[in-house]
Amino acid sequence: MAYNAHPSAVIDEHCDVGDGTYIWHFCHIMSNCKIGQNCNIGQNVVISPNVIVGNRVKIQNNVSLYTGLECEDDVFIGPSAVFTNVINPRSSINRKNEFLKTYIQKGATIGANATIVCGVNIGKYAFVGAGAVVTKNIPNYALVIGNPARQTGWMSEYGIKLKFNNLGEATCSETSDIYLLINNEVSKKY
Repeated sequence: MAYNAHPSAVIDEHCDVGDGTYIWHFCHIMSNCKIGQNCNIGQNVVISPNVIVGNRVKIQNNVSLYTGLECEDDVFIGPSAVFTNVINPRSSINRKNEFLKTYIQKGATIGANATIVCGVNIGKYAFVGAGAVVTKNIPNYALVIGNPARQTGWMSEYGIKLKFNNLGEATCSETSDIYLLINNEVSKKY
């Protein structure tokens, strides 16, 4: 099996694109990036050199992933989400040696039109609401909204808001998985 790309997509040399991945209209996949298996790269997406995209990642339309970004498996990036890689850009100053790393962990969701300022870590299964502006690290399973993004709750791996009882336990209403809240950190009970 191989990947599929629309004829209007441009895929530079020295890219590693996994089997089963779909690359749609007007995308540009730049050299030395790595895209995992079974990804869906929506229309008008740019993936810059050296970006790493895990398996089963969905990138919706009109997103640019810039050098310095790495996302693990099962990440969802909503339409027109914005990523940066320099904290203090100026047109006349070349800061390519100052790119900051942004790391999106397994299963995280980035909502439509969210802005992710470079140099942050978005925890596993975190949920960034539409239009949020992320300027600092987001914990695992955290739900953040607003500008600047602030935490308003916790999400299950299934994408359901969790309600913790006084013992620090919550059950996902869709899967019946149990989550524990200890010292302001959430983990799934196995």
